[in-house]
Amino acid sequence: MKNRLFTLILILTLVFYAIVGYHFLTGWHPIIMMIFAILLGLVINLTVFTLLNLIGKGLKSIQLKSITAILSGIIVFIILKYVGFGWPIVFYSGIITLGILFCIAIYRFQLKRSFRSSAFLLIMGIGVGYVLLILAGSGADPYEKEVPLAFSTNTNFLPSEATLENPAAIGPYTVKTFTYGSGTDELREEFAAGVTYKTNTVDATWLIPDWIDKKKKWRERYWGFGAENFPLNGRAYMPEGDGPFPLTLIVHGNHSMIDYSDDGYGYLGELLASRGIIAVSVDENFLNGHWSGDFRGKEMPARAWLLLKHLEQWRNWNTEEGHELSKKVDMENIMLVGHSRGGEAVSIAAAYNPLPYFPDQAKQKFDFNFNIKGVVALAPTDYRYDRKIILNNINFLSIQGSYDADEVSFWGMRPYRRLQYTDSISRFKSGVYIHHANHGQFNSTWGNSDFGAPSKWLLNLNPLLKEEQQQEAAKVFISAFAEASLKNNQEYRTLFKDVSIAKQWLPVEHYLTSFQPSNFHTIADFEEDLDVTTAKDDTKIQTSHLALWKEQYLPTRDKGSQENNAVILGWDAETSASSSDMGVYELTLSANDASAFTTNSTLQFTLGAGNHEWLDINLTEAQKEAKKDEDKREVPQLDFTIQLTDASGHTSAIKINEIKGITKPLKTRFTKFKFLDKDMIGEDWEVQLQTYHLPMQRFTTVNPEFAAKDVASIKFIFDQTDYGVVVLDEIGVSGS
Repeated sequence: MKNRLFTLILILTLVFYAIVGYHFLTGWHPIIMMIFAILLGLVINLTVFTLLNLIGKGLKSIQLKSITAILSGIIVFIILKYVGFGWPIVFYSGIITLGILFCIAIYRFQLKRSFRSSAFLLIMGIGVGYVLLILAGSGADPYEKEVPLAFSTNTNFLPSEATLENPAAIGPYTVKTFTYGSGTDELREEFAAGVTYKTNTVDATWLIPDWIDKKKKWRERYWGFGAENFPLNGRAYMPEGDGPFPLTLIVHGNHSMIDYSDDGYGYLGELLASRGIIAVSVDENFLNGHWSGDFRGKEMPARAWLLLKHLEQWRNWNTEEGHELSKKVDMENIMLVGHSRGGEAVSIAAAYNPLPYFPDQAKQKFDFNFNIKGVVALAPTDYRYDRKIILNNINFLSIQGSYDADEVSFWGMRPYRRLQYTDSISRFKSGVYIHHANHGQFNSTWGNSDFGAPSKWLLNLNPLLKEEQQQEAAKVFISAFAEASLKNNQEYRTLFKDVSIAKQWLPVEHYLTSFQPSNFHTIADFEEDLDVTTAKDDTKIQTSHLALWKEQYLPTRDKGSQENNAVILGWDAETSASSSDMGVYELTLSANDASAFTTNSTLQFTLGAGNHEWLDINLTEAQKEAKKDEDKREVPQLDFTIQLTDASGHTSAIKINEIKGITKPLKTRFTKFKFLDKDMIGEDWEVQLQTYHLPMQRFTTVNPEFAAKDVASIKFIFDQTDYGVVVLDEIGVSGS
């Protein structure tokens, strides 16, 4: 080809088209898609180049061929971006500009080998090499030295006296694995001739009205079935023995529907089954994303309903005389585990379970009423379904990673806080925030990248836990939850109150745990009104010498809402009138709140470190401008004193670090280029709270004269560091 510059840019554009084609999942072999994309790119290139030459023909310009080559390349790259090259526009534009300049440098060097052309080529080559080096690397953790690793010192977790068996240890049962389903699957042998038990299909057309047009056409062409005959396919992990055994369903979230997700939870299935719990990984791949379209949450009712239909199938087998699974299942003890959109689906399923009718179309009757004892939401969504789910009287656990690039906030804490307990049965709810855990590694087939190519090349993978570490942590918490919820082994609740109990089983990492029992009595949760001097039930609040005091909703890192209000408290010796003035936040209890305390009860609250730079709110604009970088203060290792006063005036005080250390803000760098984080993810951290439990016996040990059953006031005295900010919430009392 005579135009060498056009040839170089053509090659460059075809490389990018090949990348998109190879990773564009359609069900065809990636090589075929890559070849198709290259041919498409070639056609577009030649068409654009020819058109531009025709348009420019007659222009008396020596550089016409060069201009048309460059313009055709730019237009082709614009088309590619529109088609779906998933890099942020600024970064994409910069890389393409660099690439075209590199092509121009090569072209100029070929035309005339001079010092200028050589220098230009060298500079462009260094730029291209640097970008390729960064993209090919795994990244780095810029914050690893800011927060000491938990468990490596005594700063965050004190020695625990509790002794438990490792819930992630393989149990005594031999595990039998099998699949069940329609027996007619055209793509997967394990759900065709490989099924052990055949199941009837179910009609879900009324649940997913968006199964239309090209979504319907291409999905049905691929799967061989439509919404009127969804299969009930499952991978079962079953303990061998007479039973009956509790039952757990595990369901995946949204992913490419042709990159099957249901085989990614074998690590959980094998563990639970070995410990005497039937585990089933449910196949809902046909509801997942595809190039023909994503249902964008409109499929959430179907995801939830299918889980209940699977439970219905197990109930039928369990009651069918002569069936191999007859009386093998303890249908009184059921748990649902969901990941990503599946994590939202399990809450929806639990909410649907007692209903007589489908709430979105009341002509459809429900008749489920299973005894679902617990729900586990792994890195869940909480915004896909257009109804806000409020669960009642159920055990609940949600787990989230700080490096989740797909669900960037801990959405599972929203249903946690909405959950209500209205009866006298002992239950609990918990949340676990795992630093350096991502989204995909909870599923062993999704991998360590939460984005698909080419966007995944931008992700900073270096800080991540290894897949086996992240899954080991998941096994510890989920199995402990199952032991407490399904087997009534209540001693495992303590693991969620004090994670140091499990430090010999968990990877060395930061774990922020929230825990609330069903008998929790709320004193202050900052949701009731706008008055910062009042709490619930006539409890009064007063402060002294605080540099910052406000109640506000907590935002997510991407400027969304955690759907939770908290009080933010800051103190600063530099702005105090006297060095002896200590910041104090005090609650004077109403008679009802005071009566909740007993000698065996526990004071508890959720707490997190705030950003000490929030104290700059007290500075004038001139003072803020005058503040230099070198004047910035270090992030403090926070500590303060909790002082209780009884009705007789006796006091008892404990330093918070005697219970559990306050973790510094857990910052993240999701991408290899810092400037991309804000655009793709949001802020480098968000407030995450953890629960602190202070048994009243600790206070009476400090001062035997203190009457634990007659608490009159609670003081938070900020006397251990010169400055700092904390976020405080959910102050209350839990029973023995």
